[in-house]
Amino acid sequence: MREMISMIVVLTVLTAVSGGLLAAVKSGTEVQIENQILKFQKAPAIKDIFPEATNDPLAERFTIKTEDIELQIFPTLLSDGSKAIAFETKGGAFGGPIGLMVGINLSTDEIVDVRVTTHSETPGIGSRAKEDLSFVSQFSGLTMDSNFALKGDGGVIDAMSGATVTSKGVSVAAAQAKEIYQKLKPEIVKQMK
Repeated sequence: MREMISMIVVLTVLTAVSGGLLAAVKSGTEVQIENQILKFQKAPAIKDIFPEATNDPLAERFTIKTEDIELQIFPTLLSDGSKAIAFETKGGAFGGPIGLMVGINLSTDEIVDVRVTTHSETPGIGSRAKEDLSFVSQFSGLTMDSNFALKGDGGVIDAMSGATVTSKGVSVAAAQAKEIYQKLKPEIVKQMK
């Protein structure tokens, strides 16, 4: 009995020390990880969406928090003087979540462009959503009253051949962006002034 209690105490101490070390490593690297995600995933997508931005969306980013959403917004001034924003949403795909950066013109409520930021899709098949811009370019110019679903589901987007699940994941992310934008637009406009 004494050996069992001793083992329980040793295991408890080991798990507590391990948990503490893991928590310390996580909190110590959190800022660096966020900076790497910003630099290597979000920044290239934003630069592709807004190539002629007259400001630095990364430097001017802000976060909007509601009861169920915490969203990082990248405000942009376009070359024609109009204001736009970009933010990232996620949709489920074949290999896991697929990240989609969506740029929206605030005055016209039109999608400027979209880019896939992250994915775990099959190389050469689902990964084409990020590499081949002909698929994601279908979202450009669509208004917020458009149906972002695939044509097979009653929407306006053509699926990529051989990658229907990935295509659906991108469409779901775009539809989620539409819902978030419609819900948060007043708060976004207020914070951009």
